[in-house]
Amino acid sequence: MTITEKILAKHAKRARAEPGDNIWIDADLLLTHDICGPGTIDIFKSEFGEKAKVWDREKVVIMPDHYIFTKDEMALRNILILREFAREQNIRYYYDVGGAHYKGVCHVGLPEGGHTRPGEVLFGTDSHTCTHGAFGLFATGVGNTDAALIMGTGKLWVKVPPTMRFLFEGAMPAYLMAKDLILHVIGDIGVDGATYRAMEFCGPAIEEMEIEERMTLCNMAIEAGGKNGVIACDGKTEAFVRAHTDKPFERVANDKDASFLVTHTYRTASIEPTVAAPHSPGNRRLAKDLGGVKINQAYIGSCTGGKVIDFKRAAEILKGRKVAVRTRIVPATRFVETAIATEEIGGVTLKKIFEDAGCLIGPPSCAACLGGPVDTFGRIAAGEVCVSTTNRNFPGRMGGGKDAQVYLASPLTVAASALLGVITDPREFLR
Repeated sequence: MTITEKILAKHAKRARAEPGDNIWIDADLLLTHDICGPGTIDIFKSEFGEKAKVWDREKVVIMPDHYIFTKDEMALRNILILREFAREQNIRYYYDVGGAHYKGVCHVGLPEGGHTRPGEVLFGTDSHTCTHGAFGLFATGVGNTDAALIMGTGKLWVKVPPTMRFLFEGAMPAYLMAKDLILHVIGDIGVDGATYRAMEFCGPAIEEMEIEERMTLCNMAIEAGGKNGVIACDGKTEAFVRAHTDKPFERVANDKDASFLVTHTYRTASIEPTVAAPHSPGNRRLAKDLGGVKINQAYIGSCTGGKVIDFKRAAEILKGRKVAVRTRIVPATRFVETAIATEEIGGVTLKKIFEDAGCLIGPPSCAACLGGPVDTFGRIAAGEVCVSTTNRNFPGRMGGGKDAQVYLASPLTVAASALLGVITDPREFLR
């Protein structure tokens, strides 16, 4: 069996699980936030009763992160609903906005909180829950109705997905990041090329990657239609997890005779800095071919591009230089925010590098990734063009309406583009 099949079989208390099997799965964790949490709570109460209790108060994690730093009344009302529910249910892991325990973007805050453990099953009311497969577990997004069922029973009816394997041979060139690799893959197989399939990433380039970069790969599995993304647990994974939790976990690996639906093999060195042009993550272009595209804003942030490694690589490009366009820096979490203020390149903190370059730094959150209320930090205006480290570029994404355009790229490409005011291949500054 594959990693995904083995994890699902164990959580169904079965010896085996085959692609296509429909089985009841025991959940280890349910994640929700301010966008989908209120709807999930409403369905939970309507189906299980106003006074019903969640199946396990320590296995429901609530992290408001999307529409939080705003004056919008409806957005703030969602926070009040979450806060009251957490109090009613005595939820142990509620990370309230403005409180000492606030983390930031759920998909980065969850690993920081020690909630992502190899071999487990994690459901979340967010399509990018697949991020957490980077830790060798089964993680996938669900709708509010499914989440309400999990909230009440700790179980969900799941069809076992077949596994597609993506093998990256060779080392990672300095001008590439995980974002380039996953945009290359999505451009190759299409936004529906992995529909209801597990996307497993492996090979020397993946083994070389830091955990945060692996998270970027799994994060965007959903942009190819994937049910989940997954990377086998190794020493790096185990070290990260043990540094954040003392709870036990089990490493799961593919059987030697595991059967994959297909294997796509790439020579990493042959991949070039890649961009997804509007209005699809699958609209693959090369950064070097888009030099004539003028931008109004460069944006580095989100669950996909707001981690420490993302800002370190962007700072390599921006150090000692000035941006030519509005450039937003949005740390995913408080931990990342602190790292920006303390970690250095050549004796200069990342924060000072960004400030000296003319960047604007926002509070840790999802910020403009989903658009949000009109006072959301980093939201673009009608007709504007933005190059961004976020994960989607559909019409209206990041605000701006149907006439705005969002190009997706790695932090290296976004930083290089910020300097020239046009989409730019980062190799121009890394030579």
